[in-house]
Amino acid sequence: MVIAIIAILAVVVFVALNPAGRFADARNARRWSDVNSILTGIHEFIVDNDGAYPGALAAGMAQTQLGSAASGCGDDACGTVAACENLSTDLAPYLKSIPIDPSLAATSTETHYSVAVDANGIVTVTACDAEAGETIEVSR
Repeated sequence: MVIAIIAILAVVVFVALNPAGRFADARNARRWSDVNSILTGIHEFIVDNDGAYPGALAAGMAQTQLGSAASGCGDDACGTVAACENLSTDLAPYLKSIPIDPSLAATSTETHYSVAVDANGIVTVTACDAEAGETIEVSR
């Protein structure tokens, strides 16, 4: 009887803690940090270079995934894009390296982070693989 009660309590505690949800929250927290780091690096580049954007970024630019894959970044929540935008050289003074999404599918060639610049020059960085229905996007 005691063993049954202990087992039931263990199951209730395990379900209440929701470890899968906690891991997803931790990965999303890292994504928030990463998109803020990328956006800060881009803005520091713009300030240091008299308003010029890093890489091929330009006002009015559609969403483009960050990475170094020459043949395109493939499919993810941000969609298929023709080519990746490699900002690692331009942002080297501001970031040790371009952050990589904590998902298993992300690599340095396909980071699963994307950047867009609207017609007014507002830069938006998005985490393509956010979990638990969360949207992770920062604009300035």
